[in-house]
Amino acid sequence: MQVIERRIGFIFAVFLALLAIGAMKAAWLGVVKADSLQRAANVQQESDIVIPARRGSIEDAHGIDLGVSEPAMDIAATPKLVTDARKAATELAPVIDRDEVDLLKAFARRDTGFVYLGRGIPAAKAEKAKKLGIPGLEFIPRYRREYPRDWMASQLLGSVGTDGDGLAGLEYTFDKQLRGRDGERRLVKDAMGEPLEIRNTEPVKPGKDVRLTLDANLQDQAEEVLAEVGAKWKPKGATAIVMDPNSGALLAVANWPRVNANEPGKAPPEVNINRAVATNYEPGSTFKAFTVAAALEEGKVTPETSFSIPSIYKYADRELKDAEDLGLGSMTTSEILKYSSNIGAVKIAAALGGSKPFDKWVRRFGFGKETGVDLPGEQIGIVPTLKNYSGASMGNLPIGQGLSVTPMQMMAAYSAIANGGVLRAPHVVESVGGKATKKPAGKRILSESTAASVRKMLEGVVGAGGTASGAHIDGYTTAGKTGTAEKAINGEYSKEFYVASFVGFAPAKHPKLLAAVIVDEPEGDIYGGQVAAPAWKQIMNLALSYKQIAPE
Repeated sequence: MQVIERRIGFIFAVFLALLAIGAMKAAWLGVVKADSLQRAANVQQESDIVIPARRGSIEDAHGIDLGVSEPAMDIAATPKLVTDARKAATELAPVIDRDEVDLLKAFARRDTGFVYLGRGIPAAKAEKAKKLGIPGLEFIPRYRREYPRDWMASQLLGSVGTDGDGLAGLEYTFDKQLRGRDGERRLVKDAMGEPLEIRNTEPVKPGKDVRLTLDANLQDQAEEVLAEVGAKWKPKGATAIVMDPNSGALLAVANWPRVNANEPGKAPPEVNINRAVATNYEPGSTFKAFTVAAALEEGKVTPETSFSIPSIYKYADRELKDAEDLGLGSMTTSEILKYSSNIGAVKIAAALGGSKPFDKWVRRFGFGKETGVDLPGEQIGIVPTLKNYSGASMGNLPIGQGLSVTPMQMMAAYSAIANGGVLRAPHVVESVGGKATKKPAGKRILSESTAASVRKMLEGVVGAGGTASGAHIDGYTTAGKTGTAEKAINGEYSKEFYVASFVGFAPAKHPKLLAAVIVDEPEGDIYGGQVAAPAWKQIMNLALSYKQIAPE
């Protein structure tokens, strides 16, 4: 009996001891380890899921999509969980357009718990990959950037990186507005991993749409014409710009060679730049319009003022000649512009009063500084300061040599002549998120009468005998100026490489459209009147018809 009682007592003691140990364990877990265990439970039972924000669209003036975001997925793997790497690679490679060998290498990385197999895989392909049921794969929702028009305005639109950051062009400039803000969703699971609750902890904020002044149809026409220029003249590059000179709205900004916006990495870096704002060139004779405008505004000349024009004119250590010796002996201001006389332009600049007033007017037209256009990468050209003028500077600057400009600067300056004397910043973005962007106020730099006089004189350039008679469009009065500029290479002017250009507007009396064509290093011919002016005529003729601007 005593033995039984001792055994019962022993068992009871063991029970009490176990109960005490359990109580101590419970106290340890509930008090001392409570915080860490709660964190561990949260990690195992709660997870935060990022909800990617859709990047805003970029659309043309009529709502045509130029850049959009489509649902996609990043596909990743935990290599050690992929049971049959070779089979997985064979099945997955054709579905997501990846090389089978590359996938095998990724699966072989057993030293990591995470490796990307594909970024931004289109949703349809990602769903096919998911249906393969390959263990160890993870599918992460996101968006991928698509450019429905492929080649259109690619240098202007720019590009978006793998992680959704704007890298170039408008995608870079307006990245903050376009990208929006990712949301966050919390998923609560039970001990078996089954979802119990899903709640949004941070709302997703989609990116804002950006609407441009660009017209997709005009852009397409300008790019097609530049493609013809590229095929015929085989230049290093070319640019065409179409603009409303009265508002500063850019209607087309075309570059050649073209780049596929969906595959920018396949083009050399120098081709991906937007030449309209990122290239400097010597303007040549297109600059003479500003020399004449300055002298007219200062009252130093009139359109009928006559200048003697010898065959050779010595200025400092230079001998000036005209491209063609017309043997006229003298020319009026109007004729100097019509026939693009170098000697006459230098004499007009001398009549203006020399280097100081000339330098003032160069800067008044906006050269040597940014135009303020809403595009990244804008260069400011190279304009010598007054103290760096040499004795021969006034023999070359008035004819567009010895300084460099950008195509966009030329458009802004010519728009002041076309619109009646107001210099304003060009712009390509009309609204962001449905709200109109603020446009900088223009600044009057010429009187309306001076601007009208220069427009009338520029009509002569495309008239009979002018340097761009081939730019005449039936039914319209057109006006503009040709440029044929030797390129400066290693401090000397080349006799082999030139920039051919034409800048003009229509209708000449009350311009509605302004356009420029700049061709860098054409082969076979070098003159603006033969290379650039015919392309300008094609673009302007199409634009006048498309915009339904009635013939005069």
